[in-house]
This record gives sequence, structure tokens and C-alpha cells, in this order.
Amino acid sequence: MNQIELKAKAIQIRMDLLRMIHGAKTGHTGGSLSNTDILTALYYKIMKIDQQNPKWAERDRFIASKGHSVESLWCILADLGFFPKEELGTFSQFGTRLIGHPNNKVPGIEMNTGALGHGLAISVGMALAAKRDGKSYRVFCLMGDGEQAEGSVWEAAMAGPHFKLDNLVGIIDRNRLQISGSTEEVMGLEPLEEKWAAFGWNVVSIDGNDMESLIEAFGAVPTVPGKPTLVMANTVKGKGVSFAENNPAWHHHVPNDTQLSQALAELSAALELLSQEGQVR
Repeated sequence: MNQIELKAKAIQIRMDLLRMIHGAKTGHTGGSLSNTDILTALYYKIMKIDQQNPKWAERDRFIASKGHSVESLWCILADLGFFPKEELGTFSQFGTRLIGHPNNKVPGIEMNTGALGHGLAISVGMALAAKRDGKSYRVFCLMGDGEQAEGSVWEAAMAGPHFKLDNLVGIIDRNRLQISGSTEEVMGLEPLEEKWAAFGWNVVSIDGNDMESLIEAFGAVPTVPGKPTLVMANTVKGKGVSFAENNPAWHHHVPNDTQLSQALAELSAALELLSQEGQVR
């Protein structure tokens, strides 16, 4: 996919996840909208994956440590054919596989996650296994910025450089909001980039909603031999939906019929503008 196709795909995924959350009457809307560009870049451009063979030994691994924002991931896996797209209609319903956190009973999911602070440690183990087995796959771990208050994150952060895991990529969805307000009010994180660098990581700070920047950052890994990479993806919570952007109330919130219609109209307009841009080019 080229840049315009990737941007269009991200808009489509946002529309899908909003419909899914609206139908289920539950979901983490804001964080899923903010991380959609990150996941789109990884799954449609960067990672080596095979939906026909989800357990392919050479596949790149993705761990959604901020597992509560699983909606964008479900929509992407369905779009890629890991499971039927119709199954999205069962999200968070009784008996479904598509629960509110990643579930490894679903093809394409490596680990059950959602208890914040666990994903990076799992990813360190996977990356270390790759090194010891002589495998070339990379491990990508998406964390929330509110998650950085968990002590276990920093234990894993020490281990990555210690084992020289340059096949490991930590990603922070730095939207600066969590369920109870701004991250800096709840538990101050800054200077966050300097902290990760002090732990021995190669830190790359980008606009996490800019597809070109995401592709460039992820595609360069391993960036520095012997060092894991931390991508500080500065994003907008609720990205793409005007009334949800930078609004902590939309951390876990369901659009009503009117709000869904407005959100889909805004995203459709963005898709149309993108289409026109592609034609001009």
C-alpha cells in the first residue's frame, strides 16, 4: 500500500470500530481511535505476517500491552482475514471470542493482555527467544502512556538493553490522557523520552498519527545495533472524531445514534478529501 492507501485504510478502520462499539454498547473509543494509525502502519506495511498461517515461525510479533484499546486491532485482523468480518458484530457479547481485551483464542493474537504493565515483559521474552533461536523476527509492543506508571514496565525496560534486544520495538501511544484526566495530573511522566534513553533505549519521537513518520520509524528497526527502540508516538486521543478528540470522557464511552452519524460523516468527508488528493497526485 502507498501512503494514501494506508491513510484511507486507517479511516476505514476507524469507521468500523465506531460501528462495532456502537453495536456492542461498550468499548474504549478514545484510545482505539488514537492508536489506529500505528496499527495500520504495522499490519499493512511493516510486519511480516501470514493470515493463512497465523503461527508462522518467522512472523513478526505484536503485543497490545494497552489491551483495553483492542477495538482497532479486532477490526484490522478481521479486515485482513484472520477471522470473518461478520464476527465483529459479536464484540463483547455473551460467548464471543472478541472480548474487550486481546484473546489468544483468536488467530493473530499472541497473548492475552490488558492488565497494564505486562506487555513489555512478554515482548522482552519473545525478542530474547528470537535472538537465542537465531530467528530474524521483530517484536512490537504497544503501550499506553498512563501505563508508564506501572513499575513492571520499568523492570522490562531495564532488561531490553541488558540483553541487547535490537529486534524489540516499544511503542508508547502518547495521547496524554487516561480515564481520570491528563497523565501529568494523574502521575507526571515527563521527561519521558529522557527516562527511556537513560534506561538504554534508542528513542525516536514522532507524530503517531502521521503515516509517513510511522513507516519511517518502524521500517528502520533495528535502528541502533544492540539497542531496543522506543517509538514515542505522539497522538491525539479520539483522533478523527471532532467531539472525541482530546476529551478524556471518551476514554470508555459509546456514541449514541446521533454521535455515530456525525462521526461517520466526518470520517467519510476525510476519506473523500484523501481520494481527491490521490487523484491530483
